[in-house]
Amino acid sequence: MSERPHLRRGPALAAARPHAEFLATSSWSRRTGDRVCDFVFGDPQESPPDGFVEAIQRAGAARDPSWFAYKGSTPVARETVSESLRRRLGVPFEPADVFMTRGASSALAIALAALVEPGDEVIFLMPPWFFYESMIAYARAVPVPVGVDMRTFDPDIEALEAAITSRTRAVIVNTPHNPTGRIYSDCVLTDLAGILSSASAAHGSPIYLFSDEAYSRIVFDGRRFTSPVAHYPYSLLFYSYGKTLLTPGQRMGYLALAPTMPARAELREAIALAQFGGGALGVPDALMQHALPDLEPLSVDVRRLERRRDLLAGALQEHGYEAHRPEGTFYMLVKSPAADEAPFVDLLAAHNVYVLPGRIVGLPGYFRISLTATDDMAERSIVGFSEAMREHANGRRSVRRP
Repeated sequence: MSERPHLRRGPALAAARPHAEFLATSSWSRRTGDRVCDFVFGDPQESPPDGFVEAIQRAGAARDPSWFAYKGSTPVARETVSESLRRRLGVPFEPADVFMTRGASSALAIALAALVEPGDEVIFLMPPWFFYESMIAYARAVPVPVGVDMRTFDPDIEALEAAITSRTRAVIVNTPHNPTGRIYSDCVLTDLAGILSSASAAHGSPIYLFSDEAYSRIVFDGRRFTSPVAHYPYSLLFYSYGKTLLTPGQRMGYLALAPTMPARAELREAIALAQFGGGALGVPDALMQHALPDLEPLSVDVRRLERRRDLLAGALQEHGYEAHRPEGTFYMLVKSPAADEAPFVDLLAAHNVYVLPGRIVGLPGYFRISLTATDDMAERSIVGFSEAMREHANGRRSVRRP
């Protein structure tokens, strides 16, 4: 018998450790007071979009005895999603190819369970969403990180192509990308589809593209979003309403198969079985599905997020920071004035400004700002950012509160 049976999921637990330690021990974990400027996570700090609470209340009126029973993907929810995807993306999704889930993370877990065997390789882009690596490892697959081009924040197509082997089963892309805010262009997606098609043919089995589109409706400056699904047939789309509605604790999203996917009938069955095998964790609450026709049109105020981005980016640049203006998502990357961003993040915390260290998202030397902070926080934080930069320049490297 193993002496450490509780560590059988060692790689998955190790991948999650930096995030858990940040939650438990960072300056942010000890924040107090009403003057805090909290830019760490994409959590709501204001009321949800108008109509959200009313939609939930209407859906809460039971219309039959099984209204709150366990639900699979309801016909109404599937039709609502497929119609929305057809309208927004111009791709003819079918209701039968939509599987309602508990957010995009649940969709990823189901896809991994359905398509990835132990020992398969899954490529993901660095910097990543927090939990790609741990979720891949938990599925007993091999996480393969590939860096983005740090000049453009686009996928490094050559590096990605070099990382593909005969064991590669899937590639995860996230557009608009968290944390860089980059939206991948048609040209980039065409190149990506080309290398995946060539590699699939060369190795004799399809490489699936897992397209995480949780932020696809949070796009700035009138830009156009194109789904990778429109470029590559072996694609699965993941979506979360928690971002668009800024209600991450109300878990609902979906997995959708590309209408060009070969052998869709077999894959539908595999997805359904993987979802069933996950038990109640595999599907969203009944109430959220009942409310979906009313929730689908709602959205966080994207223009307000855009104005907040411009305010912060302009002020930070004025005070000597290198701030990247995102094209989408509600995050902004800022280069730390110190190569090791952790002490500078603590210095900001001493001025009641809390940001996410870049190392937590695989990007040391940077920090991430969430634009879901309030306008008041954004305006008040400018003095803190200015003072921290001045103190850093004068040699004050780190401050840790007791």
